[in-house]
Amino acid sequence: MPLRKRFKRDFFLNDKWEYKITPLDHIIFWSVYFIFNTLRWGSYYGDYLYSLKTNSLGFPIHIILCYLTIYLLIPKFIYTRKFLWFISILIIAIFLMVLLKFELTYLLISNNVWPEGPGETSTFSLNYIMVMMLGELYVISFVTAIKVTINWMSENKRAAKLEKTQLETELRFLRSQISPHFFFNTLNNIYSLSLSKSNKTPETILKLSELMRYLLYETKPNSQPLDKEINCIKNYLDLEKIRYGEKLSLDLKVEGNTANKKITPMLLIPFIENAFKHGANKSIKAVFIKIELIIKGDILYFRASNSLPKPEETKTYLQKGLEDKQQGGIGIENVKKRLSLCYNKTDYELKITKDETEFLVDLKLKLE
Repeated sequence: MPLRKRFKRDFFLNDKWEYKITPLDHIIFWSVYFIFNTLRWGSYYGDYLYSLKTNSLGFPIHIILCYLTIYLLIPKFIYTRKFLWFISILIIAIFLMVLLKFELTYLLISNNVWPEGPGETSTFSLNYIMVMMLGELYVISFVTAIKVTINWMSENKRAAKLEKTQLETELRFLRSQISPHFFFNTLNNIYSLSLSKSNKTPETILKLSELMRYLLYETKPNSQPLDKEINCIKNYLDLEKIRYGEKLSLDLKVEGNTANKKITPMLLIPFIENAFKHGANKSIKAVFIKIELIIKGDILYFRASNSLPKPEETKTYLQKGLEDKQQGGIGIENVKKRLSLCYNKTDYELKITKDETEFLVDLKLKLE
């Protein structure tokens, strides 16, 4: 996952952050705003008492217009795309409040209702109307911006939680596809050995129990130590060697420092299963399978290659059809899907090639 996207997701999923406006937040906001405005205009007038009176009169008007806009006009007209109605009603509301402010100031405070204006103002002039309406619009815009920002953050937090839930659900579903598929093939191995009364049956069951323990209890996290994944692969290969015996030429190569490296659980096993599907499962003659895991720094170079049988070396149609049906055809597509969900596109390269003699999977993966 890209660093910026991961930071954004983790930021919005932080449970310590609550994007909700409480009544106390309203009180604190308007109190701070009132004190700031009173001191600001008191300093400008050189008369703090006058500033206190005018702000005490003006702030209820600010509050009424702001709450009218964000809790009534925006939900009723903006969300329903009735923009002309919104603008018209807002302008009328601001005009009426400016008229009310003029009358109250004239009656209760001073005949000069606009001391900061170009001259003494005692009439409801056009210049006064325009300046006061713009001032109210500024306050409304400021408060609306805060409300919209908090709503946006709250919605993003909800969307991030939903995305996380969907991602985890999809990953669990993909893993549930892998595990039964893997168990099914291994149980087939044990079944084949039991039919032939093989001495290897107890060892095979022990290997299977180790794999089951790993799959059931250690693959729930989204990432797992690479060492454990490699051990899982070794157990799987041991099971397959027991099944195919001398018919199978198997080479496993692990190079590099695997300590403190992590990988998505059960990501590589389907590629190895696929090598058996296209090689040993279909051939009546000897086949080779080669698995390489080379770690250089934080990069894993994984390769799975297997020989392909010639037409005359394949199993009978009945056997081939049965085994293909058992495989289910979900392995490679499943891994591609998991790669896209768990890693950024720039963090991996997957190349799958097939010719007449060999099937080859190359994966370059950035480890955690």
